[in-house]
Amino acid sequence: MTTENDNNDGTVGQGDYRYEPLPGWDQLPEGWNYGEVVGAATDSAGNLYAFNRSEHPVIVYSSDGSFVGSWGEGQFERPHGIWITDDDRIWLTDDHGHVIHRYTTDGRREQTLGIAGECSDTGVEDMNYLTLRQPAGPFNLPTNLAVGPDGRLFITDGYGNCRVHRFSADGEYEISWGTPGDGDGEFHLPHGIDVASDGTVFACDRENSRIQLFDADGGFIEAWTDVARPCEVFIDGDDVVYVAELGWHAGLNDQRFDDTGGRVSIFSRSGELLSRFGGGANPYEPGDFAAPHDIWVDGNGDIYTSEVIASAAVPKGLVEADCPTLQKFRRV
Repeated sequence: MTTENDNNDGTVGQGDYRYEPLPGWDQLPEGWNYGEVVGAATDSAGNLYAFNRSEHPVIVYSSDGSFVGSWGEGQFERPHGIWITDDDRIWLTDDHGHVIHRYTTDGRREQTLGIAGECSDTGVEDMNYLTLRQPAGPFNLPTNLAVGPDGRLFITDGYGNCRVHRFSADGEYEISWGTPGDGDGEFHLPHGIDVASDGTVFACDRENSRIQLFDADGGFIEAWTDVARPCEVFIDGDDVVYVAELGWHAGLNDQRFDDTGGRVSIFSRSGELLSRFGGGANPYEPGDFAAPHDIWVDGNGDIYTSEVIASAAVPKGLVEADCPTLQKFRRV
């Protein structure tokens, strides 16, 4: 399946999963910038929350892209991941702070997992997963969180660890799994996570360039390998699986290089490829990517992608800092 954006009608994707890019959808206030958007998610009203690395870390838009407001100023060491629950609780992962916070939609902090500024002892050096000496408990540079169908929390602890941690719905630590390596159940930078309706955990094993599937207790099921350094996975209500792939052009500590750039892939629950777009040939073109980092699908089936342009693409000379870092795609 081609990843070129060559549909004659300006859409991207294939089959039943085709999309119209909406460049400029987000009406960012004059004089503001994102730094880079690390993740974006919608609440039950359709409002979008763009978690970003600017002085306004959470920027909120209405469903039509109108600016609503911002919050979270001064509360994060470095934003990294976002998840919004069905009851509109917002989980925000602060990787450099070694914590995950839960907020209300108006920015009131309700809960924190981990202790700010304190990390577990894995022996990692300079955020390089190849220097890990041993796995450890929560947290050392955590990356993302997802909520399972029963409310339990699953967290990838990736930049400084090699584990998935499970917490109860109330935030009590339960179990962890994962060791450094490339075998079944081993990780080189677990980066993104989601849970299917049957409780199967999908964990993006980014630097091993695969998605590993587990039962809720960490039992290995299988690995999907038709991906290129997957950063995040989103599973919709029909168990369709959407993947944001960093590709081999951008990022850090990559062990090899091929021509696959940043892209979005959509799979059935069984792993059949349904649609794919991007590829990195022209990251400035709507529907293409330089450094996809996060993906979210709203109740209308529209896709939101976030890209770490400043930290992963600009240093590699792929784009300039003005390359779009947040895109919306309307399903057609």
